[in-house]
Amino acid sequence: MVNASEKKILVVDDEPDVRNFLATCIQDAGFMVDSAVDGQDALEKIEKEIPDLMTLDMVMPRKSGIELIRTLRKNDKWSKLPVIVITAHARNEFASEDIKSFNAFTSGLKPRRTIEKPVTPKVLVNTICEILDVEPEHDITTDKGLSSDEENLVKMIQNSDSKILQQIKNLLGAD
Repeated sequence: MVNASEKKILVVDDEPDVRNFLATCIQDAGFMVDSAVDGQDALEKIEKEIPDLMTLDMVMPRKSGIELIRTLRKNDKWSKLPVIVITAHARNEFASEDIKSFNAFTSGLKPRRTIEKPVTPKVLVNTICEILDVEPEHDITTDKGLSSDEENLVKMIQNSDSKILQQIKNLLGAD
């Protein structure tokens, strides 16, 4: 079986906090990670080196997730690239048309997955490992023994928008 450290994942999201969270989760499991700020940036990186899998936000500036998928599927070199769509808009009107387009466009393509934000490290890594048929090099799914207060704090942070996260960073002096 191939090791996670032999696989490269491209994380595409325009929100820096989300992008960094996803990249860290994936790196912690032993994968190589690159990131892109939008679909255009991702396409430029894919032209240089094709990753083994891509996580993709749907709603982004310059080139949306569905536009990037359409571009990739038109090119024989990139058409089989596994994509995991990670979006907060799967059930609302903001991106529902993009999600419908994605589902219709990729109906015959496997593997394909959609994960709603907030995503947990366990779900993310397990999905990647299942698609790539690898085991994580580091077990991120073990219970770290968090207290209920710590678990609640983690959930609140995961559900926070970028303004709240910036306020937390400011309070902690983490800038």
